[in-house]
Amino acid sequence: MSGNPSDDERQREARAILTRVRQETDPQIGAHTQAALMRTGDHFMARDVDQGDRIEVLGARIGRIASIGGFIVLALLLASQLLPG
Repeated sequence: MSGNPSDDERQREARAILTRVRQETDPQIGAHTQAALMRTGDHFMARDVDQGDRIEVLGARIGRIASIGGFIVLALLLASQLLPG
């Protein structure tokens, strides 16, 4: 920075204004939904495990995808028990 207090103060003020504008214009629900979807995608693609160990990555992906399948099967079984017919 230039060391000039007025320049530093103006830059802080400009950053504060830009932050307020970004907070007011970003759709709040959309940003949170997008972040949740990204975290979920990262989880199921096993981006949170050691990428250097290919077997661990493959095992994590298989296990996590199998858990989705198990959840769907259990949800269908529950629905068949609760619904008349």
